[in-house]
Amino acid sequence: MAISLKKYIPEKASNTSEELLERYKINLKIVNERQTKHGDFRKLSNGKLQITINNNLNPYQFLLTLIHEIAHHVTFIENGRVKPHGKEWKRNFQHLMLPFLQPSIFPNYMLTPLANYLKNPKASTDSDTKLSLALKENIAEEGKNFIFELPINSTFIFKGKLYEKGNKRKTRYECIHLKTNRVYLFNQNAEVILMKK
Repeated sequence: MAISLKKYIPEKASNTSEELLERYKINLKIVNERQTKHGDFRKLSNGKLQITINNNLNPYQFLLTLIHEIAHHVTFIENGRVKPHGKEWKRNFQHLMLPFLQPSIFPNYMLTPLANYLKNPKASTDSDTKLSLALKENIAEEGKNFIFELPINSTFIFKGKLYEKGNKRKTRYECIHLKTNRVYLFNQNAEVILMKK
């Protein structure tokens, strides 16, 4: 096998993960960070199937993304083209994740949000605030803050643009893009750069 997963995922998960790659003959490519996704599954122009995963993920994010993409691979093999995150994918993802739901792989504080997420998994783990925070070990990237940590009316930078944090609306925050005065909704776990007053 070309890629050893030991340096990317929790140690106790490596054997089972590598067995899945072998069993389904998965072509895995580890790539530089992409802003819009952690990983993907695609059929290449030569007909081969490929999974790519960002190299900057922590071991828990990497493992969850790997199994997410393997579930796409398995779903495609079994069903051909179906809804990307439909019932077939959900069933495969839940089934493939079962062997990994243990405290020797994921810390206890991650297991409950992970189990809740897997009851009805969504396209992105980032859409589940509790799971997303747990997977990041409740620590924002260096030099950044989670938006929920900022005071109301504080100014921050997100993707090079300046915003002001507004009120919370259910699970997201209304934030004003200061150049256009347009209001955007931000997930509460979005990582932003706080502007000092």
